Amino acid sequence: MWGRSPRMLEGARYRPGVVEQVWQLRRGGEILGEIRVDEGDFPWLSGRFVARSGYAAVEPLFVEELALIEADGELDYDAWEAVYARISDQVKLIAPDGWPVTDFLLHISGQDAWFRWSDVPLKE
Repeated sequence: MWGRSPRMLEGARYRPGVVEQVWQLRRGGEILGEIRVDEGDFPWLSGRFVARSGYAAVEPLFVEELALIEADGELDYDAWEAVYARISDQVKLIAPDGWPVTDFLLHISGQDAWFRWSDVPLKE
């Protein structure tokens, strides 16, 4: 699904130098948390994750996803893709302009979040 191909930031949703843009993580109409972006290192954006109560329902998926990519040895891509498919099936990443992005790769560790996104589907 993701491979190692670079993702493109399209449009003007993130403007370097703009202080703290707020992105949302949603499931349906529920806001699970906010990412207060304060740093960008193309193509990655990062910032502080502020969880809301609904995040507890999906947090184990993010913990599992991060454990897979941080594990010693070679990454089990099949296991990682299966976990990430469950994440992307359940949540949407909403840009500061209020619209969901088409595709994204998001990691959350406690209050730290980092992600990349695209307005076009990124399937291999």
